[in-house]
Amino acid sequence: MIDPVVARAIRVVGLDVDGVLTDGGLYIGDCDGMPVELKRYDIQDGLAIRFLRDAGLRVIIITGRESESVRIRAGELEVDELVQDRHARKLPALLRLLDKLNASPEETAFIGDDFPDMGIMRMVALPVAVGNAVPEIRAISAVQLEREGGRGAVREFTELLLKARGEWEDIVERYVVERSAVMHGAVG
Repeated sequence: MIDPVVARAIRVVGLDVDGVLTDGGLYIGDCDGMPVELKRYDIQDGLAIRFLRDAGLRVIIITGRESESVRIRAGELEVDELVQDRHARKLPALLRLLDKLNASPEETAFIGDDFPDMGIMRMVALPVAVGNAVPEIRAISAVQLEREGGRGAVREFTELLLKARGEWEDIVERYVVERSAVMHGAVG
């Protein structure tokens, strides 16, 4: 459970990629002499990110790897900010983004799984561990999810957060209504 007071204070949701938006596995290969890196993303997590944005929350991705796959997925999801730092300097990146978004760590949730996320998770108001997080990350997390990264963990968190804010049912209903509208003349 997430305390409703804490939930309502959250304005920014930060996400790691490998082990959170993905299962942490990498498919690395070669295509006509060019290196290729592929990642698997969960479609339910993508819809969850849309729900967070529909609730007026800013969604940011901070990852310690550089990947074209992440750039493409972040664009599809229309996240507010993306930082890919191959040196995994995640906390300085978060602080820069929060300054840019005029937000603070006290208004931020972050979902992580491993040691590169620890600096951020020690600072934010709502540190969240996916089901496959290392024990040290789980120990410092206010919320410990059951679902693993790349397997609906972001969706699980989104539902918990938006229910604690009293917004889940409205956002889901708006989404369903938008997709259920029948266009005149389109039947047949």
